[in-house]
Amino acid sequence: MAELPHIGRHCDAELCHLLDFLPVRCDACSGTFCLSHFTYEGHNCKNAYKKNVQVPVCPVCDKPVPTPKGVSADAQVNEHILNNCAAITKKKVFANKCSVKGCKKKELVPVRCPSCKHNFCLGHRHEKDHDCEQLRKTPPFFKAAAAAIARNQGGQNCASQARTTQMSEDEALARALAESLNDVQLSPEERDRRLAEQLQQQEYAGRNAVGQRNQRSSAGNTNNCTIS
Repeated sequence: MAELPHIGRHCDAELCHLLDFLPVRCDACSGTFCLSHFTYEGHNCKNAYKKNVQVPVCPVCDKPVPTPKGVSADAQVNEHILNNCAAITKKKVFANKCSVKGCKKKELVPVRCPSCKHNFCLGHRHEKDHDCEQLRKTPPFFKAAAAAIARNQGGQNCASQARTTQMSEDEALARALAESLNDVQLSPEERDRRLAEQLQQQEYAGRNAVGQRNQRSSAGNTNNCTIS
């Protein structure tokens, strides 16, 4: 050994410093090490991450996350989860949950009921499908219709034929109200307008019927008159 002091290099590993005639140079930290310490793990190389070409995998979507050299894998995976993870993005897109109890469907766009203003899926978007709470309440125009029917029934002091005619008119009005209620596709404003037209037509028909009965009664009284 003393005859060839210029041959070989001492190992740079701490607590080693072995003279090795065939030392290995670390490509990460540029240190010289013996056969026992030339690996990254052997000398605890601080720059080993620069040479690590392993691709980390996202724990959420289970897809590889490309990581450039010199960048921490943990930071790259965290950035992927926050901005580019397909599983997280999918959950955020379908965020419009149905308001019906027991329904777990979510839609891409909100589907709100025009009456109760709640969000529903496509299968429960109609008022009858989700038992809309507004349908169970008595609308103001139905109260007006009930008052009109009560007024018509209160003035029934005519003959049996007039009562029969009045009953048929009430039935027609009730049928019109039921049809207006069942037509859930119409907006509340449109239903109010149609009901007002039906009530106006019903009142006009009732006045005509009363006028015709009065004319017939006057004609009958004229025919029964006698000249003494």
